Amino acid sequence: NQTMIRRIRKMKPAKQALFALLIGISVVAFWRGAWGLFDAYLFPNNYELSSWISILIGLIILGITHRWTKELS
Repeated sequence: NQTMIRRIRKMKPAKQALFALLIGISVVAFWRGAWGLFDAYLFPNNYELSSWISILIGLIILGITHRWTKELS
C-alpha cells in the first residue's frame, strides 16, 4: 500500500528502526508458532518424516504462489 509506505518514510529514523524491529519480531514469532504446531501435530513421533512433509508442503505453496504472481503481471 503506497499510503503506508509514504507514512513510514515520513517517520524519524529512530521510529523507522523501531517499526522495522517490531515487524521483524512479529514475523519471527509467527513462524516460530507455525513450526511449533507442525512439530506437535504433523507426525509428532517421526521428526524426519515431518521435516520432509513440511518441505514438500512449502515447495507446493511456493509453486502455486509463483504461478499466481506470474499470472498477475
